[in-house]
Amino acid sequence: MKLELRSPIDERAGISIPDEVSNLSTPFNGTIGSKEGDEYQVKNNIIDLLGKEPEFTSIAQSTNHWKITAAIYEDIWRKRSLSLLSGEEFPIEKEHELLIDWTAPKEDGWYLDLGCSTALYGRALKAAQKKANIVALDFSYQMLEEARLKAEADETDMTFIRADGRELPFFSKTFDGIVMGGTLNELTEELKVLYEAKRVLKEDGVFFMMHLIKSDAWYGRLLQESVAIGGINFWSVDESNKLFNQAGFDVEEQLVKGIVCFTKLRPA
Repeated sequence: MKLELRSPIDERAGISIPDEVSNLSTPFNGTIGSKEGDEYQVKNNIIDLLGKEPEFTSIAQSTNHWKITAAIYEDIWRKRSLSLLSGEEFPIEKEHELLIDWTAPKEDGWYLDLGCSTALYGRALKAAQKKANIVALDFSYQMLEEARLKAEADETDMTFIRADGRELPFFSKTFDGIVMGGTLNELTEELKVLYEAKRVLKEDGVFFMMHLIKSDAWYGRLLQESVAIGGINFWSVDESNKLFNQAGFDVEEQLVKGIVCFTKLRPA
């Protein structure tokens, strides 16, 4: 199967992606578009379906568009964050083991790293299954630039797309799997994004989710209430599962470590 995007202006129109876009060893610059006449820039292998900067609805979202945030996100914060947040030793390698075990990427399968930041999950999937097809999507061009650099350094080919998770540019039932690491807490319309994920996931597909839950400790709750002002949302496990069920998913497996929750979802 060859990936075809759904035009942002006409949901019936398709946009073909040249194979060269995913070959990160060679920079690709140009335009792609549908037969309806809409065109979108491809700069250094990143397909930009948004064009302009989106309107920010929270501080958390706006900081993702800072170059410094993208530069330090993975190496300074993300690789250490789960040990800090779970209260126990939880190296990134252990997280990747769970990701691969629950997602089980298959040869020629299509997988979406949704809200990818630096595509940490997408690169891990590709490392586990070289013949899987990975699409990394985020609305921050700065994050995608950093993700592209890291993927090229890892010699990991994938497709990078700048788009809005509330209006995914894919046709229904495109992906065998979707992965999301920590993005759920930063969304302002989380249910809309989950509905879209359900739409583009195949009926037998899997959705691997890592998100943060409400703290049981009073001091943890106090801290979470303070960061909520900046647009970070927290739910209890039960509240999270009700959200997933509302979007059309069943919870198949779940693992809670401190305030870190891993969830394996299937379309209901």
